[in-house]
Amino acid sequence: MLRQLRPASVLLTALTVITGLAYPFAMTGLAGIIFPAKAAGSLIERGGTVVGSSLIGQNVTGANYFHGRPSATTATDPADATKTVPAPYNAANSAGSNLGPTSAALAERVTGDLASLKAENANDPVPVDLVTTSGSGLDPDISPAAAAFQVPRIAKARKIAEDKLRDLVASHTEGRMLGILGEPRVNVLVLNLALDDLVRR
Repeated sequence: MLRQLRPASVLLTALTVITGLAYPFAMTGLAGIIFPAKAAGSLIERGGTVVGSSLIGQNVTGANYFHGRPSATTATDPADATKTVPAPYNAANSAGSNLGPTSAALAERVTGDLASLKAENANDPVPVDLVTTSGSGLDPDISPAAAAFQVPRIAKARKIAEDKLRDLVASHTEGRMLGILGEPRVNVLVLNLALDDLVRR
């Protein structure tokens, strides 16, 4: 039996070192050399301060900024550790809501969101990504239509011409990857930072 345990233990140790330590460290180091910004989390800085990541959405609620998709992520309730409370864009608890199409809670939330959005802009149809959560709850992007829908509200709040804001959205719209993968999208954090820059000019 010891004759069988020894080679098995050696093999287990060797594979643990190779696949559990050497390979991850090598890939992390290589990624840091080839793609330093992405390996560091695609962080965005302003004036030497990190303001967020282009990979994780932020909970923006002000009328003078573009808003992202709703987020269903939660966090532990500080008052009762056995319960959770809503915590939009909580990267430590990435998840969707798991509510199905027959869920009364989902229907109520979507109906409320639709009413709020229609109050902001009654002239255009509400884009679906402004009332639905993503599977991760951390989606940093919205569709160009979702950004355009918010232009009248932001133009009013910031006293900027709508055409200027539409041009800003267009200039920050990313196309499909390789021309065929995914959908056109706008990164909300990048767009909001560009909006602040536009106002300072």
